[in-house]
Amino acid sequence: MDSVRQEPTTVCHVVAMPYPGRGHINPMMNLCKLLACRKSNILITFVITEEWLGFIGTEAKPDKIVFATVPNVIPSELARAADMVTFFEGIMTKLEAPFDRLLDGLDPPPTLIVADTFLSWAVRVANRRRIPAASFWPMSASVFSVFQHFHLFKENGHFPIDLSEKGNERVDYIPGVSSTPLLDFPGFIAGKVPSILGHILDAFSWVPKAQYLLFPSIYQLETQVIDVLRSAFSLPIYTIGPLIPRFEANDHPSGVDHLQWLDSQPCSSVLYISMGSFLSVSSAQMDEIAAGLRESGARFFWVARGEVNRLQLLGGEMGLVVPWCDQLRVLHHSSVGGFLTHCGWNSVREGVFAGVAFLTFPIIMDQGMNSKMIVEDWKIGWRVKSTDVKMDHLVTREEIAGLVTKFMDLEDGEGKEIRRRARELQQMCLGAIAEGGSSETNISAFVRNICYGHEY
Repeated sequence: MDSVRQEPTTVCHVVAMPYPGRGHINPMMNLCKLLACRKSNILITFVITEEWLGFIGTEAKPDKIVFATVPNVIPSELARAADMVTFFEGIMTKLEAPFDRLLDGLDPPPTLIVADTFLSWAVRVANRRRIPAASFWPMSASVFSVFQHFHLFKENGHFPIDLSEKGNERVDYIPGVSSTPLLDFPGFIAGKVPSILGHILDAFSWVPKAQYLLFPSIYQLETQVIDVLRSAFSLPIYTIGPLIPRFEANDHPSGVDHLQWLDSQPCSSVLYISMGSFLSVSSAQMDEIAAGLRESGARFFWVARGEVNRLQLLGGEMGLVVPWCDQLRVLHHSSVGGFLTHCGWNSVREGVFAGVAFLTFPIIMDQGMNSKMIVEDWKIGWRVKSTDVKMDHLVTREEIAGLVTKFMDLEDGEGKEIRRRARELQQMCLGAIAEGGSSETNISAFVRNICYGHEY
């Protein structure tokens, strides 16, 4: 039972435990920054692995957020993409004990644990210590519903399944999720990496044992599935998106070379490209994208880790390739007219908030479903790769060139329509975070609950 007291506790000490990956850490950190700015009595301990402290330890954050560390789960977490199964198994089996010990040393003691939904052991620790827990799902609510109802794939003869043969079949039995090609669902329905799927489904069995469920989404973007989940769970569900550092979006630092390059380009003329910070497409596919951009003659701005020189040479003089940028700031730049993306949920939220149209190129996990929502549900983008081709299909430079040419033609009728819809969704996002908006109301309610005390 919740019990609301008349006076807030002296200190509300929130312990945040994200899954150690950029797509998980970023939204949880943005949540923590938001909480720290809301109430003077909120203190936050943000727990990361030792290697991630090296990555983000110097990034700007409010004084009320402090870092604490647990050991790395494998010697070099940079190798996680090469051995994802070992990395995931380590996270599921090696971090509970050090996290539990870390809590012993915190002063004041924690009053709430915000745990990535994947980390079922963090909810287990919270339950043992009789500390309220908030399960934080870092992806879309639609993908949450897929895992919550994963048994339906087996019941309908779709697990395991050969996606290369039946990937184009559509599914309409996931509650709250519109008709979706099988190929767009997380690849676990093919029966691959059963150990990872087993851990994920186990994590979902712990969600009802938390006291809150948080989504970095906006209610108006996923209304149907949020309503379904709220009817299925007894715990409060808060949509608190877009959970991006929007207060920094309009800052424009001087002297940054790539921003100066963007300043020199015509309005809405540049295609921004980012394929994520973890897994990427093959080198052969990257080469085809670069050559296609060159053939299209379109201006482009491409963030590519470790391949800058090669891709710059292949892509030609109409574009700029850089190893890093402030993505949110770039998406808001007046010269950017579209976003070619791998469809990670962070990138999707930032692109929607910036009001840009999308070219979708999903790679793994939730990205196919995000692509499907962009193209079919929200109608603010086009697919680069059709769902009726095989999974390992190489999109050729000719296909890329033709698509980019049409997409960046601001006079094209279909392009005008997706950009109009993108601006509508941007306004929807702004309304959600405005006073009285859905996200603003949910954040306020969550803060009231955690500051006035949830009796376990």
